[in-house]
Amino acid sequence: MNSFRHLQQPTGRTIIIDQQEYLFFGGTAYLGLLIDEEYQSLVVEGIQKYGLNNGTSRSNNVQLGIYDEAEDKLAKRFGFDAAALFSSGYLAAQATVQICSSRGEIIYAPHAHQALWLDGAPKVESTRFSQWLLDTIAYINDSNQDSFVIIANAIDNLTPTLYDFSPLANIASFKNITLVLDDSHGLAVVNKNAASTDISLFESCPHIEIVLLASLAKGLGTDAGIVLGSKDTIAEVKKSPIFMGASPSAPGFIYALMNSESIYNKAYQSLHNNLELFASALESQFRLNYAKGFPVFTSKQSSLYRHMCNNGVLISSFPYPLPSSPLLNRIVISALHTSQDILNLTRVLQTDY
Repeated sequence: MNSFRHLQQPTGRTIIIDQQEYLFFGGTAYLGLLIDEEYQSLVVEGIQKYGLNNGTSRSNNVQLGIYDEAEDKLAKRFGFDAAALFSSGYLAAQATVQICSSRGEIIYAPHAHQALWLDGAPKVESTRFSQWLLDTIAYINDSNQDSFVIIANAIDNLTPTLYDFSPLANIASFKNITLVLDDSHGLAVVNKNAASTDISLFESCPHIEIVLLASLAKGLGTDAGIVLGSKDTIAEVKKSPIFMGASPSAPGFIYALMNSESIYNKAYQSLHNNLELFASALESQFRLNYAKGFPVFTSKQSSLYRHMCNNGVLISSFPYPLPSSPLLNRIVISALHTSQDILNLTRVLQTDY
């Protein structure tokens, strides 16, 4: 079996190693922007306009205007009052959790990403999301405390599962809730220019504030992190040492992100056309787990990875949730795939393994 750990090529639609071409159904570049020529041209245009990087912090007295402009535009794009950009999703998560943690008792959801942890792995009573949600609502409503910070992934990209947070509207209206959601894998991927989970319900729940954060390096192809929230919350985030002291993302990439609406729209449509095609061909014997609208399909069938690889299809495969766990095989559809690629994938899945 070939080793794919030292590639000298982008992980696009195909990967060539030892003179053999593999269709690649893995990674996290769901919209395929990493090798999109139009998008790359925008990055080059941004580099020519602003230079390769910006090695000064956001607290410096000399600033590039692209960052404030991008934050305003991204906040409007995703339906929030304000936004803060970081150089990575990890820094965005750490700054947000550190700022919000002072607001009240912290409650972590099951499987919250490590970037959201404050002091090691949080203790979670139930590992099933649905039961945790019911327990959390009851706990908060019965508690003598008035303020709580709930921290969770918006989507589980490994199971995969689209989480429904709407039952939190049943929390008593005199409780103050900050709901911090990490939507790194779902933002602008599952729903067009929106979070992966429906947060519109909370617009009528003034006691529940949504703070959404994400890595933009997944679907949106930008090495940056973002925090979206109210003006007051984002103002707090921007006072954090992490925001004030760290260099921002390269301005050329932020420029490309700001000026790529037509490219994004085309990629989003291509991705969801591919998902519809694959969904129409899915059969029960494929034994795949998936969530509607999310381009990841998983299987714990230990023989799947080798079978796919032997047939010229490369997928992600790694032990989950522990290093000692069985392999979790992850098939990822992207905007880069052609209809024929999807049909080839289906054909390989239909053969015995």
